[in-house]
Amino acid sequence: MDPAAHHGAGGADAVRTAVRNRLRSTVIDVTPVFGFTVTFALTHRLGVALTLALTAGAGVFLYRLVRKEPARQALGVLALVCIQGVLAGRTGEATNFFLPHLVVHGVMAVVTPVLLVLGRPPLGVMVGLVTGERTRWRRCTVRRRAFVKGSLVLYTGNLAMLSVQLPLFLTGQAVALGSVDVFGPVVFALGALLGWRVYRRSVGTHRCEAPVGTSADLSHPLERTVR
Repeated sequence: MDPAAHHGAGGADAVRTAVRNRLRSTVIDVTPVFGFTVTFALTHRLGVALTLALTAGAGVFLYRLVRKEPARQALGVLALVCIQGVLAGRTGEATNFFLPHLVVHGVMAVVTPVLLVLGRPPLGVMVGLVTGERTRWRRCTVRRRAFVKGSLVLYTGNLAMLSVQLPLFLTGQAVALGSVDVFGPVVFALGALLGWRVYRRSVGTHRCEAPVGTSADLSHPLERTVR
């Protein structure tokens, strides 16, 4: 891809389309969590809530298969629900149903600063995968800085979710935790969209020409990237 391809309509459209698709699929993906939360709130019976959540997970799996979506994605959702069910069922604690999501947010909170220091902001990695550019954007200092700023927006949303979820988990408030957990994918998608806009605004009208022999994997310290 050309070093200035991030200004083309194709790359921007691909990112916006990916975010819109993520928001649409969120409604389907959160069905097991929503079903578990509502059922547990009404019945306070863990077994009934888990049964409904697993049934909803199987329904999401079949729905994605009927729509001929990638089988790996469909299996991923079902596998996650099964793991959540096992954690909650074995411990008898409804809050453990949400533990995998909490772990993901915790890992992201730790890994993101490391990626920024290594000069690989998460937003840049995601955009590279969506547009097919991969890591070639790292050849441009302006774009690296812009992706760092956009990633900080995404990181802020992750920290906000974690700061709300962790106290609820530690105090055993399953229904409140489930209510917050439902909005997790939405917060992530909106954070990615806002981060993308921050990136675009930071890049502005810049056009870069990278030398042909420049390696896309050169590392730059964070202080040089955000200066």
